Amino acid sequence: MDEVRTLPEALARGPLVLDGGLSNQLESAGHDLGDALWSARLLADRPEALAEAHLAYVRAGADVVLTASYQASFEGFGRRGADRAEAAALMASSVRLAREAARLAGPGRRRWVAASAGPYGAVLADGAEYRGRYGLSAGALERFHRPRLEVLAAAGPDALALETVPDTEEAEAMLRAVRGLGVPAWLSYTVAGERTRAGQPLTEAFALAAEAPEVFAVGVNCCTPEDAGPAVALAARITGKPVVVYPNSGEDWDPSAARWRGPARMSAALAPEWVRAGARLVGGCCRVGPATVAELAARLHPAGGGTQQAGR
Repeated sequence: MDEVRTLPEALARGPLVLDGGLSNQLESAGHDLGDALWSARLLADRPEALAEAHLAYVRAGADVVLTASYQASFEGFGRRGADRAEAAALMASSVRLAREAARLAGPGRRRWVAASAGPYGAVLADGAEYRGRYGLSAGALERFHRPRLEVLAAAGPDALALETVPDTEEAEAMLRAVRGLGVPAWLSYTVAGERTRAGQPLTEAFALAAEAPEVFAVGVNCCTPEDAGPAVALAARITGKPVVVYPNSGEDWDPSAARWRGPARMSAALAPEWVRAGARLVGGCCRVGPATVAELAARLHPAGGGTQQAGR
């Protein structure tokens, strides 16, 4: 069998397991993420903690590791006193840390690194990524995203993860921002029912990615498991591309009590149905940990195998 050298090639061989929520893994290890930079703060303060969190997911069976750059930006690091060169170095280090964790997990199968790029709302750290419609023009959003995507792409990830995108306006800006970077990307919306968080129909949202050559997969994340299933089938039908799906645990946030309530509804038992509908990257987002990722790996790689190690 020919060696697999790119993540899109690997998806053509079969489904892969994504990791789970980075923040909950860090918090379970005792790290305080009460900062506007969220987990990206540890790129400067505790990089070894990020490496340990990545390693926990790879050892659980994740084929693809997302970097700690979701909330990272020049503006965010600038507010902490970092100049542009320092901020760029910190963002690039997120790829190195994830790659090192994959290496430490040992030989046996190829692990892939996806550089996370969250929406503009994530950088505001006020929940705006679940609303969208920031009042910025598409050009302003593109100018925000392009510089950090350039830094992440130059760091050598296997993919760029344009994730938790709340509306089509920002999706269009991010799709323009990845053009010419030479790194394949996936586009993943956060949704409520059959609409983006900003209220646009998912048929329109997914259609944006259908003709984008830079995008090798499209789907949803940071949503309920119940919303994920129908979205997978719709994304596959609209785009004809592999689908990425990584929902939250399914618990409900109680803002008055500032705590999660109810049972976790994300289950690895849902994965086979998603794969039949077109999913090829399957994992978890907020409050989905290594135990669930291990269960996903057991279902998607029942013989313990994965993609072949590339010759490099």
